[in-house]
Amino acid sequence: MSPQVSVVIPVYNEGEGIIACLERILREVRLSAEVLVVYDMPEDTTVPFAEKVAANDPRVRPVLNTYGKGPANAIRFGIDVARAPIAVVTMADGSDDPRQIDELARLVDRGVVVAAASRYMPGGQQVGGPRFKGLLSRVAGRSLRLLARVGTRDATNSFKAYNTEWVRQVGIESRTGFSIGLELTAKAHRMRRPVAEIPTIWLDRTLGESRFDLVGFVPAYLKWYRFAFGRRLTVEQVKKLSNNSDENPREKIGK
Repeated sequence: MSPQVSVVIPVYNEGEGIIACLERILREVRLSAEVLVVYDMPEDTTVPFAEKVAANDPRVRPVLNTYGKGPANAIRFGIDVARAPIAVVTMADGSDDPRQIDELARLVDRGVVVAAASRYMPGGQQVGGPRFKGLLSRVAGRSLRLLARVGTRDATNSFKAYNTEWVRQVGIESRTGFSIGLELTAKAHRMRRPVAEIPTIWLDRTLGESRFDLVGFVPAYLKWYRFAFGRRLTVEQVKKLSNNSDENPREKIGK
């Protein structure tokens, strides 16, 4: 049987720390699931430990990303190879609450195309992390909710569930950083497709080192922040914009 949800985890040299991440997810997810551990290179230190877990639990599927290095490419690749109609993107650092994967997936099953775990709605919280980064994220999320009415107060959070078919229809342009969550939220809003949110408590990473480059990633975030404001777009119009992007080379999924 095909899984109900594909959990996509971009990784980079997580080493033995991936075991704790996977154990939490496997323990908390009740829906039938596949857990895609997406790595950029065969020598990644995550691989042997992910394969060890996979040997004991067939839900875990380590996959080599062939779209190019970086978290954006890993997430794009993971969604493209996902076998479930719903994809949930979560991080390997322990910051996201795996108990909410089922709840996010069920919102998509009910008809939304993007379901966000929100740190900034009532009941949500961000514990730890760089203050300036958190401030920018909070301001961006709340202003998009208030001014553009995008359907979530936390458009920048990567912890989201997506309708897999819809994502493949509209495409993903992001090639660097973690701006995919904002990109797809902005596209859903411009297409007037439903976006929903649930409160989450985000904890500063307990495993590994952060790969977030605030200065390097800001231009991509600004691009999609601005994109959220505008007239309604059809699927064809969004796809045309994606096809015209010089960051959208033709790719093939590695076998």
